[in-house]
Amino acid sequence: MVPNQLQVEIAVQDVAGVRIALEQGAARVELCQALGLGGLTPSAGLIEAAVAAAADASTPGFVHVLVRPRGGGFVYDADELDTIARDIRLAGGLGADGVVVGALTETGALDERAIAAFVAAADGIDVTVHRAVDASADPVASVLALPGLGVRRVLTSGGGVDCRAGLPALERMVAEVGGRLEVMSGGGVRVPDIGDLAAAGVDAVHLSARGRDERGGASGPGGGVDGFDVTDVVLVRAAVAAARTVRAD
Repeated sequence: MVPNQLQVEIAVQDVAGVRIALEQGAARVELCQALGLGGLTPSAGLIEAAVAAAADASTPGFVHVLVRPRGGGFVYDADELDTIARDIRLAGGLGADGVVVGALTETGALDERAIAAFVAAADGIDVTVHRAVDASADPVASVLALPGLGVRRVLTSGGGVDCRAGLPALERMVAEVGGRLEVMSGGGVRVPDIGDLAAAGVDAVHLSARGRDERGGASGPGGGVDGFDVTDVVLVRAAVAAARTVRAD
């Protein structure tokens, strides 16, 4: 990785996506399933296979596992918090380089106690807090609390419905966090947005670069979804090229 290069993270749902991200020069992947629900925890087998693919490519620090037990909001009960902690430990044990987590309280504040427990469960691997911060009552305050909890980076749209709407808040987050936390922009990131996001000072951009494969048709008689998401190699290549260009200027 070139110093000061804007990093690109790709959200992927299978080993093919991991390989595309590796081959096209992404900095890392967020490994998950069910991106249509905003992403859920992937299987143990997928984590193992992703870690093996990164090791085969001699690319350390590449596999970051989303740990989210269900769709919907980020207020979790005790059983869900226990499940998250167990899945964090499992991901680390399978060789993941980091985990991606988040939790809020009933009042809409960042759940700092839960985040601290997640960091403890991670036992030294990277912790990224995801866009739960954007659903909080005060996204900027939520982001500023993270360095003190041992979090490595945050994924955020700046509290906006997408990265474009949140651009002013992203700039403020970067300025106020003062390098104590990596700020990664997500939320509808398109390749043409990368220059503006780089100008805002973010450390990385995050996108799913999704395409569609109709192989196999519908999932069953009487209904079901036709096809499935795949990682679009052209979009990944374009995003990495754009990131290299903006930091080379």
